[in-house]
Amino acid sequence: MSAFEPIWIARDFPKCSGCRLCEVACSLHHEGRIWPEASRVRVFMRVPGAEFPHLCAQCHDYPCVASCPVGALSVDKKTSAVLVDREACTSCGACIEACPGRIPFLHPGDKKATICDLCDGDPQCAMICVEGGWNALRTVKREESHSYKLYARKPDEITKDLVTIIYGEHGEELAR
Repeated sequence: MSAFEPIWIARDFPKCSGCRLCEVACSLHHEGRIWPEASRVRVFMRVPGAEFPHLCAQCHDYPCVASCPVGALSVDKKTSAVLVDREACTSCGACIEACPGRIPFLHPGDKKATICDLCDGDPQCAMICVEGGWNALRTVKREESHSYKLYARKPDEITKDLVTIIYGEHGEELAR
């Protein structure tokens, strides 16, 4: 993908193996070391066998950006990623509450808002997932006609749908 066209990280949750290499790749890229707690993508496993990556969906209306009382969040015009001005961020958590998926988090080191920045157009999580052959995450061109906000869901909501796909119609009972 070119860094000059808006991109999106497509998700195919049933393909996730739970290997967590996406967390490793992300933390190595952003932190210079393996630090899953600081990764911008998190792998959740609420039910055994139903792991999935959870990361920013780049909602069309960016509720996290609009909620920031100090203007510390902005949208990168070339990638569509949410960028955090760490100097301006007051760690208030308004962006976390505004996000329909509760995806932003306060970094374990500096306690500032932390959100996927799409690695400046070259998402390392998607790259490692594709290289590994899982394809649970992959980079695609962002289409303005799509509602990406549909992917900004809380982990418990995603788990319910995923276990139904994996375990059939009674799978939702596992997610309770």
